[in-house]
Amino acid sequence: MLERVNDLLWGPGMLALLLGTGLLLTVRLRFLPWRRLGYALRTALGREARRGGAHGVSPFSALMTALAATVGTGNIVGVSTALVAGGPGALLWMELSALLGMGTMFTESLLSARYRRRGPDGRWTGGPMYVMEAAFGPRAGRALGAAFSLAAVGAALGVGGMAQANAITEVLGDAFGLPPGPVGLTVAALALLGILGGLGSISRVTTVLVPAMAAVYLAAGLAVILGNLGNLPSGLAMIVREALSPRAAAGGAAGIWAAARWGVARGVFSNEAGLGSAGIAAASADGADPVRQGYISMTGAFFDTMIICTVTGLAICCSGVLGTVDSLGRPVNGGALTILAFRTVLGDLGAGCLAVSVTLFAFSSILGWAFQGETAFVYLTRGHVRRLYRPLFLLAVLWGADQPVEAVYLLADLCNAAMCVPNLLCLAALGGEAARMAGCGGGIRRGAGRPAALGRGR
Repeated sequence: MLERVNDLLWGPGMLALLLGTGLLLTVRLRFLPWRRLGYALRTALGREARRGGAHGVSPFSALMTALAATVGTGNIVGVSTALVAGGPGALLWMELSALLGMGTMFTESLLSARYRRRGPDGRWTGGPMYVMEAAFGPRAGRALGAAFSLAAVGAALGVGGMAQANAITEVLGDAFGLPPGPVGLTVAALALLGILGGLGSISRVTTVLVPAMAAVYLAAGLAVILGNLGNLPSGLAMIVREALSPRAAAGGAAGIWAAARWGVARGVFSNEAGLGSAGIAAASADGADPVRQGYISMTGAFFDTMIICTVTGLAICCSGVLGTVDSLGRPVNGGALTILAFRTVLGDLGAGCLAVSVTLFAFSSILGWAFQGETAFVYLTRGHVRRLYRPLFLLAVLWGADQPVEAVYLLADLCNAAMCVPNLLCLAALGGEAARMAGCGGGIRRGAGRPAALGRGR
């Protein structure tokens, strides 16, 4: 039943909505997310972005918190799943979803920073749910915000808690023979320590953890690509050819559809552009100019998909392991396929490195989703039972650590779709306002390619 609903929700209509909204916003913004990517990267990594305040975290910490949620098992397991189901061409469609997703992420982050509010503790809080109230009024906007928040809480408990904990126990069990029970308890205990201090504690951990784990994984992945450098030209040609060829993957006209379907769906699962989760983190940045924060936040799609996912996909395609079958004749998939790719150059060291990478990626996702889910939970319940969320989240981590999670992943996809629809409608409604704030309204003005100077969020 879940599979049928999932196939329906992630059919041509959803993919067209995602890509179409991203294209619409990119054009409305006069392609500023592409033209100003260099500025965005310099700003995100610059010294000024690391300055926080008493009412929120620094813009850089907000970016790292968003990346903590997105840089997870989707960058390793999700990429290999897309390549097996959709063929090598799925990687190109993942890149396209990220390229258009930068415009989506820029807009949702800008608007979330624009319409954020002060929480009871004086800190900034916000996200698409507050933007929906501004776009559609208090009644309809509140209803849409509640629907979005309910889906966000479901995604946080499912993909953020259960699935990530399960990925950790599975990979540590396969690599080092560690039992799932103690591993699950350890993960839950570490997660508790990370989230007890709220966003401040989470951001301090992710600001150190995300860059470090990404650097280790990218070094190993690039080593695999360099070790198979002779296969790189043919691998790139195969990716481009099968992304556009009607004979890709499943054969016939369904081939290109399979590549697009799996590439876009896994791309969104990885970078979350269009889900609205980046806006929740963006709204927490203290003293953030909405436009500047939009530029900083959109680099998340670039780092997540166009760098990390690309390295994973090229490592698999260049190593020649795609299409390998197990002893039962089934295609090797998921993390096992990525391990095979890493073993071609790094041997057992590659398997160990990948196990550590999956563990760190998944744990960072647990922390990032814990914050995003709590923000949505507070909006949904109006803060009346706020303390209930963290125990529920930790129980989800414990339960998911030792359970089959196929249904959890399907449920997570459903929650992602339920987050996408109201968020994309809201972005389409307020896309013009975002363009004007970025300096693109009323025709192309002199200096429209430069970030606009705006006041702070509400």
